Amino acid sequence: MYTEKVMDHFQNPRNVGEIENPSGVGEVGNPTCGDMMTIYIDVDENEIIRDIKFKTFGCGAAIATSSMITELAIGKTLDEAYDISKSQVADALDGLPPVKMHCSNLAADALQAAIENYRSKKKE
Repeated sequence: MYTEKVMDHFQNPRNVGEIENPSGVGEVGNPTCGDMMTIYIDVDENEIIRDIKFKTFGCGAAIATSSMITELAIGKTLDEAYDISKSQVADALDGLPPVKMHCSNLAADALQAAIENYRSKKKE
């Protein structure tokens, strides 16, 4: 059912935790399945993500997609990270079962929400 990469990121998630005084925070949830994700980003003066962490309450696929999106986003500019799509997350995990694709949507949405939160603070 799950690929080796999904199982690896579920059993050994990368970048778990919280960043103190983050540059941006994105929280999303899916009330249908109960998955909840929070992504924290630390952005440098060149708008590059220098650190990223996540906390996820949900199924194995939700944890794996959260872990993978942090790996995909770290070191990227905000624009590059914002453009990471749900299909890129799933592809990086060598696929997800169709019934679990909504989990990769949440990961991309949480990252976008964190970037939007950072950008809204910059405007203040």
